[in-house]
Amino acid sequence: MEYVIEMLGIRKEFPGIVANDNINLQVKKGEIHALLGENGAGKSTLMNVLFGLYQPEKGEIRVKGKPVSITNPNIANDLGIGMVHQHFMLVNNFSVTENIILGNEPTQSGKINLKDAEKQVKDISEKYGLAVNPSAKISDISVGMQQRVEILKTLYRGAEILIFDEPTAVLTPQEIKELISIMKTLIKEGKSIILITHKLKEIMEVCDRVTVIRKGEGIGTVNVSETNPNELASLMVGREVLFTTEKTEPKPAAEVLKIENLTVKDSRNVTVIDSLNLSVRAGEIVGIAGVDGNGQSELIESITGLMSSESGSILLNGKDIRNQRPRKITEAGVGHIPQDRHKHGLVLDFPVGENMVLQTYYQKPFSKRGVLNFKAIYEKAEKLIKEFDVRTPGSSTLARSLSGGNQQKAIIGREIDRDPDLLIAAQPTRGLDVGAIEFIHRRLIEQRDKGKAVLLISFELEEIMNVSDKIAVIYEGKIVAIVNPKETTEQELGLLMAGSSRREAGATT
Repeated sequence: MEYVIEMLGIRKEFPGIVANDNINLQVKKGEIHALLGENGAGKSTLMNVLFGLYQPEKGEIRVKGKPVSITNPNIANDLGIGMVHQHFMLVNNFSVTENIILGNEPTQSGKINLKDAEKQVKDISEKYGLAVNPSAKISDISVGMQQRVEILKTLYRGAEILIFDEPTAVLTPQEIKELISIMKTLIKEGKSIILITHKLKEIMEVCDRVTVIRKGEGIGTVNVSETNPNELASLMVGREVLFTTEKTEPKPAAEVLKIENLTVKDSRNVTVIDSLNLSVRAGEIVGIAGVDGNGQSELIESITGLMSSESGSILLNGKDIRNQRPRKITEAGVGHIPQDRHKHGLVLDFPVGENMVLQTYYQKPFSKRGVLNFKAIYEKAEKLIKEFDVRTPGSSTLARSLSGGNQQKAIIGREIDRDPDLLIAAQPTRGLDVGAIEFIHRRLIEQRDKGKAVLLISFELEEIMNVSDKIAVIYEGKIVAIVNPKETTEQELGLLMAGSSRREAGATT
C-alpha cells in the first residue's frame, strides 16, 4: 500500500516535555484521516513537524513513498502539503486576494498583477465550491469566510494534502455544515485531508480512518466504519467517558441572583439588554440559551461590573451590585469563568502560579503591606494544579504554553477555590475535548450540590439541555421563556431562540 504521507517514529521534545514520542501516522490518497486526542495530546505539534514549523529529534517523513526533509513551510508547500491553522494567519487590512497570493505573487514587468490574481482566485474558488469575494477586506468578512480564504491559500499554492487544525472550533453550526461539504468536495477532486480534532460527531460524519494520540504517544489507527464515539472517547482519554451528565434532582433554596428590568446600551447607544428579568437560586444551575449576539455577553459584563447599565437592579443576596467596580462585585461573592479565556481569563505571559491568584493576590497570605509572598502564591498554585488536574510541567510554566483545556481548568480552579455564592460560567467548554468537558460539567454540578447558584451561558444546546436545571431563553436582549430541560426539545428551544412564542414553538414540535 502506497501512502501519500508517512510519519514514522516521530519524536519531538521541548524543554521539560516530550510532545511526540515515537508516533506513526500513515495517510492514504483520497481519504479524510482524523488525528484525535485530548487538548495537549501532541496533535498540533505532530502536524507542525509535517509542515516544517518544527524539526523532530527522531523519525522519518515520507511523501508518496520517498523520504523527505521538511525544514520549513516553503518545502512543505513545494511537496504539496498545505496547512489551515486553528488561529488564522491573515492580514486584516489586506483583501482576500492579497492574502491568498502573499509570498507567491504573480508579477508582470516587476509589478504585481492583481487582476490576474483575482481571476485565479475566482477560478479556484468556483472549482472547489468556496464562494468568496476576491476584493473583500479580511476585516469585513465572517470567521467562516476567513477560513475559506485560508483553504484557498493552500489550494493556490497547489496543495494536494491539506492539514486542518481544529477547523470547527470557531464556527457556527451552519458554517460547520458548509465546511464538511467543502471537505467532501476537496476529496472528490483528488485531495487528501488530515483533520486534527477532538469532536467525535464530526469524525463519525466525515472521516475514513482515525489515528489516536494520548499524552504524546500513538495509541493506534482504526477505521471509522468499524468504531463508535464511545470507543473513540475511551481510546482518547484512556477510560470510559460519560456523555450524559449524571446528577441528582436540584434542591433550590434562597434566591442568590435577582435581576429586575435591567436595560443596557452599547457604545453606539443601541439597547442590547431590554428590561430583562432573571432569577438564580442557591442549589440550581440556570442555563441561558440563545443565538450568539442576543445580549449574552452584555448580560455577563453587566453582572460582573465590566459594563455599565442604564437602569434596573442586579441583586446579589439581596444587595444591589449594579454598576459597582468589578473587584467589589468579585468580593461580594461572584465567580466568573469568562467566555474568552485568552482575553479575559488569563495573563498569558504570566506563570500558571501567578494566574491562580489574579483575584486574590492583594489579600493575605499572598501579600503583606503591598509586597507579594511568592512562596504562599506558588504553594496555593501547586494545590490547585493537583486538585483540578491542570496538566503542566510546573506552576512556573507560562500560561500561554498550556493547552486550551488546561488553561480552562486553571481558571475554573481559581474561581471555584474562592467559594463564590454565584458562579457565572460563560462558554466553559468551548474548544475542549470530551474528557475536559466531562470534568468541567462535574465541577459545575458539584458547585450546585454545595448550595451555590450557577449561571451557565453556552451556544451548545446539548450542553444547556444536559447540565441545566432550568433554561432561560434570551432573544433580542430579553428573557422570552423559561423552560424545564426535561419538558422541552432541542427543536422547541431552537424556535424560541429564533423569536417564536412558547405557544408557537410548542405547536410546531
